[in-house]
Amino acid sequence: MSPAVKLRAVRLLEALGTWSAASQESDGGPGLVAARARLAKLGYDGRLADQATGLLGSSGAAAVQVVDAQYGGILSSSSSVLVVLKQWRYAADGTTVLAGGTTVDVRLVAGSPQWRVTALHPAAPSPPAASLGSAAAALLATPRLHLPVAARADIRSGTISAGVLAALHGLVARHVVDVSVVKSGHPLYVFGTTRRSDHPRGHAVDVWAVDGHPVVNPANRALVESVMRLGIALGAYQVGGPVDLDGGGSQYFSDNTHHDHIHLGFHS
Repeated sequence: MSPAVKLRAVRLLEALGTWSAASQESDGGPGLVAARARLAKLGYDGRLADQATGLLGSSGAAAVQVVDAQYGGILSSSSSVLVVLKQWRYAADGTTVLAGGTTVDVRLVAGSPQWRVTALHPAAPSPPAASLGSAAAALLATPRLHLPVAARADIRSGTISAGVLAALHGLVARHVVDVSVVKSGHPLYVFGTTRRSDHPRGHAVDVWAVDGHPVVNPANRALVESVMRLGIALGAYQVGGPVDLDGGGSQYFSDNTHHDHIHLGFHS
């Protein structure tokens, strides 16, 4: 694919969400002004910082760790990269460390000499449900399911379909599963089309690693194919991944976007 596209997205968010305890005026310090300066120094449009103020702070220091960078879509001249990240920052007291994170849909267009970031769309999960069902609660409690911050919030919101929850239970009964995206942080439409994605409805989940093995690594293809087949057995109506297992049939698909993760889509 195009690793340079992902690198542009990742470097921007690392710069945006990482700063030292310097003054507000320094590009190394906290605040929006400093964040704009950090981005501009790296060749990005500094105004992009205004689109992800949830990663900023007014004091102390902070650091970002990128967990995964997955294609939300990639075409010859435009791309979406879903960057899953953790962030740690000092509270106002200067000693307490607050842990958080999010998933950001980074939009880019092709340019010379490198791709240009045009927009940032941070995840906006629904609020927690007043009463959470047993299936969702059990998933939040199992150490065999690795959920990033936004995906955990999605499940806690009670807005994820029964099909997705049941399939995740089936997957973790057999594997340790690293999820990248469930609902929030994913494009509303299948990239490059006007067709609504299953993700914003809570009817899909993406997996970037199984038993610690990244889907993107061709050496893990046998494991990936077995999990794709398992997804259908667990009720998915369609499974995307690095390989089309039925050669143009209706159950499986593969394209440039899905070489780095397994997509499981559900009708309900």
